[in-house]
Amino acid sequence: MKQTENRTVSAANHAVSVAIQGGFGAFHETAAKKFFGNNPITIVPCDTFTDLFDELREKRVDCGIVAIENSVAGSLLQNHSFLSESGLPVVGEQYLRVVQNLIALPGQSLEDIREIHSHPVAIQQCHLFLNALRIKGVKIVDSVDTALSAKWIREENLMGVGALASDLAADMYNLEIIRAGVEDNKRNFTRFMIVAESDKVKRLAKIANQKVNKASLCFSLPHQQGKLSHVLSVLSIYNMNLTKIQSLPIVGVEWEYLFYIDLIFSDHKRYKQALDAIRPLTENLQILGEYQNGEQPSQD
Repeated sequence: MKQTENRTVSAANHAVSVAIQGGFGAFHETAAKKFFGNNPITIVPCDTFTDLFDELREKRVDCGIVAIENSVAGSLLQNHSFLSESGLPVVGEQYLRVVQNLIALPGQSLEDIREIHSHPVAIQQCHLFLNALRIKGVKIVDSVDTALSAKWIREENLMGVGALASDLAADMYNLEIIRAGVEDNKRNFTRFMIVAESDKVKRLAKIANQKVNKASLCFSLPHQQGKLSHVLSVLSIYNMNLTKIQSLPIVGVEWEYLFYIDLIFSDHKRYKQALDAIRPLTENLQILGEYQNGEQPSQD
């Protein structure tokens, strides 16, 4: 469910309301701020992605920002399904360099920490660091969100308990970074999609003026040999750069799948021709979004 806590944010009518999964200080908030830049936004925290898409469907927010894949942990499979089932368009994307920190109440050292809480994906990203602590008896606990773990520690005044979270969460909840950058792989990036039907969002210069050169598609295939290979060959003929392919089983139909693909193209006309060429080869072809390829951040 949507969180009901208050926070001082811009309440101006022209501010864009952005639904995020997680609490204030979550990586979703950082990604939203990076994407919208100087545009005023109001962050609307949601406990789950189900809640986030409910907010969008009920038009209680202008847009949502949704993590879709991580360079270490892989795809967030459920979110692919949410995007397809919602019918809401993707209007942009944002890459974020994810730095995980061990944070806790001030005045403690690493040796004082008996438990560490965080989202399972964050825990997966910090396996080496956490495993060394687990061997020494530190308890590692899955939670619903990185930032909400930090918030809980502050509200309950929990000594000896740490969280894996962002530096934004540490600042927001007045916690101390005991160890910074504890993720295993420093090339740890998450890709977020901005989902919106609102004209308020689409009129923003960030979106209205973008050069559309990327598309996210979803389709199923007849259960015949070589059909996927045929589709990919056609896309190659039209010079489509396939940057991602993900398959998910179709619930209730054994051994048949939905395919989610991302394409980058330089010629919009050729892209439209490619869609026309693969449409007869696919079933239920769905354009999830057409937008500008996001800039990938450097390691630093």
